[in-house]
Amino acid sequence: MDRHIPMHALPEEIQKMSPEEKVCKYCGVSYLILHEFKAMEEKVKAMEKEMKFYQGSIEREKRLQEKLHALSQDFEQYKIDNDSKTERLECVILFCYLFSLREKYRK
Repeated sequence: MDRHIPMHALPEEIQKMSPEEKVCKYCGVSYLILHEFKAMEEKVKAMEKEMKFYQGSIEREKRLQEKLHALSQDFEQYKIDNDSKTERLECVILFCYLFSLREKYRK
């Protein structure tokens, strides 16, 4: 978490205040750090919200990797099937061509 570093020094009248004047009578927190403390609380809330978003991301990624692997295997099998069917189709076309030649020369 980033630490807030003020750009300007505290005014002299605040520096001269007694510690009792700088502290909340209810909680004992210095008014000077209360704002920074509240900002850190807001950052923590935002980070908790972000963590909820990322919860389960490892499991989701694992499932997606498995699905991708299965799809890759399917794709490879489809390519093999396609090549086999292309070969058979070429054989049928060649057979039809030869058959047509035979019929042509038979007449």
